[in-house]
Amino acid sequence: MLMVAPLGMVLDRGAKTLVPRQEPPVSSLRAVLGQAMRHRGYRLLTLGFFTCGFQLAFIATHLPGYLSLCHMPLGLGATALALIGLFNMVGSWACGWLGGRFRQHYVLGWLYLIRSATIGAFFLLPKSALTVVLFAAVMGLTWLGTVPLTSGLVAKVFGTRHLGTLFGVCFLSHQIGSFLGAWLGGVVFDLTGSYSLLWQATVASGLIAALLHFPIDDTALHTPALQAEPANA
Repeated sequence: MLMVAPLGMVLDRGAKTLVPRQEPPVSSLRAVLGQAMRHRGYRLLTLGFFTCGFQLAFIATHLPGYLSLCHMPLGLGATALALIGLFNMVGSWACGWLGGRFRQHYVLGWLYLIRSATIGAFFLLPKSALTVVLFAAVMGLTWLGTVPLTSGLVAKVFGTRHLGTLFGVCFLSHQIGSFLGAWLGGVVFDLTGSYSLLWQATVASGLIAALLHFPIDDTALHTPALQAEPANA
C-alpha cells in the first residue's frame, strides 16, 4: 500500500494547469440522495448489486471446502481462486469496454444470466479438474465486471459530482449480500451437511438480478445541479 500511494500524486500533475470555470449551483447531498431513492432504476440497480456480493462471497469463501467434499485434490480450490483472479482482470476491462458501447443495464443483465448459467451448470455437472478450471475461468470473466458497469450507469443517470456517495449506497447493498453469502454458506452447511441450497440460491438470485436490470431506465437526469462537474475534472 505504501508503494502504491505515491502514484496518486502522479495522477494529479496536470490539475494546476487547468483554468477554473464558473459552475451552476450544486444541489445538496440530501437532495441528490432523495432523488436517487425515488428513482426506480437506481433502486433496482441497488437491489441487483446485492446479488453480486452474495454470489461472489459464497464462492470465494466456500468453493475450496465444496471441492474437498467432492473428493477433489486440495490444491484445486486454490487453483480455481487464482484463475478467477487472473480472468477477472480481463473480464473487468472487457465489461467496461462493453459498457462504453452498449447500454450498461443490458450488459449487466446478460452478465448475471451468464454467471447464473455457469453456476448452475457447474453444480449439476460431474466434478473434474476440467469443469473446475472452466468454471473458474468463466466466473473470473464475470467476477467484478459489475463494478464499472454499475458505477458507469450511476454516472450516466445522475452525473459524477455525487458519484462516490451514490455508488457507495449501491456498494453497501453489495456488502450486505457478501456478508450473507459467506455467513449463510456456513450456516446451511452446519445444518444440512451440504452446500446444495446455497448453490441453488446463487443461481436463483442471479436470474432475479437479471430481471431487475433489463427494465432500468438509464435516461440521464438533465438537472444542471446534478450534472455539474468539478472545476478540475
